[in-house]
Amino acid sequence: MSGALVPQALALAQAGQAAQAVALLEAAFDDPAAQLLLGLWRIEGRNAPRDIARARTHFRSAADLGNAGGARVLAGLIASGSGGPADWRAATTLLAQWADRDPLAARQADLIAAMDLDGVGNPATAAEPELLSPMPYVARLPGLLTPAECQFLIDVSLPRFKPAEIFHEAQNRFRLDPVRQSDTAGFPLISEWPLVHAINRRIAAASATDVAQGETLQILRYGPAQRYRPHLDAIPTLTNQRILTLIVYLNDDYTGGETRFIKSGLTVKGRNGDGLLFCNALPDGRPDPASEHEGCPISSGTKYLASRWIRAEPPEPGTSFGTHEASGDPAR
Repeated sequence: MSGALVPQALALAQAGQAAQAVALLEAAFDDPAAQLLLGLWRIEGRNAPRDIARARTHFRSAADLGNAGGARVLAGLIASGSGGPADWRAATTLLAQWADRDPLAARQADLIAAMDLDGVGNPATAAEPELLSPMPYVARLPGLLTPAECQFLIDVSLPRFKPAEIFHEAQNRFRLDPVRQSDTAGFPLISEWPLVHAINRRIAAASATDVAQGETLQILRYGPAQRYRPHLDAIPTLTNQRILTLIVYLNDDYTGGETRFIKSGLTVKGRNGDGLLFCNALPDGRPDPASEHEGCPISSGTKYLASRWIRAEPPEPGTSFGTHEASGDPAR
């Protein structure tokens, strides 16, 4: 029976017998659920060494055996070129093949068909920025995403939201902090489906950066009275600095919630689909104090944002970015 070995493998891993768990799943080459789990373990480096190329083969096996989850991850890996060659046409073809069985694939295929893209998923034209401030650099990108694309990101995030945390350097761990009051949903490698990857490429084009410089796309949700208190996005200890932040306002049916830059007083509230690009660092890579900003409290309704931090350089081959956040208080 499909998936029959998965509980046994999970129990072995829980008992500290990871090697036996992996061997059990590897032997189940005709079990799509086993292949999916093994792919997840290998892409996350959990219970087995991280090996994206091998993970990709497991997801392909799961997909070939009729597993929608495997097909979803595989399409994203093919689109981004993770664990093997990038092939945008093959990724979108895979979506089309699954459209009659997987509503997520069908919805992505429809949205991608409406995009003006080149052969690798880049936008045919980049958004034209409207300069709002020269120092720090802040620019608005009107209509960066369409309303339908914004709604897709909100919809797929709803079951994934969890309370947002902040990474505390001194404690070397994530924890809840009143500085950041929101929920967050991330789209890491296993969830960077072709549509998400195409959006990441649009963000890269709008910021004149390489798509590989961007961290995981995050979706943020702020309810009434929630806010993100003054903070910096750049981190003093990072050698590969977060030089830019690009956020997209996914809705505008709320009051309050403006983005405010503390030093200049510049206050922005974007319309549905508008992007906001700003610089976080000085030329030498140190955090720019003038970039300190906040998400003002929500008065009514719910605010949704997409956010991507952009580093100075792509990660080293075979590695990925860590996840950190900095508050405006250097003691944190």
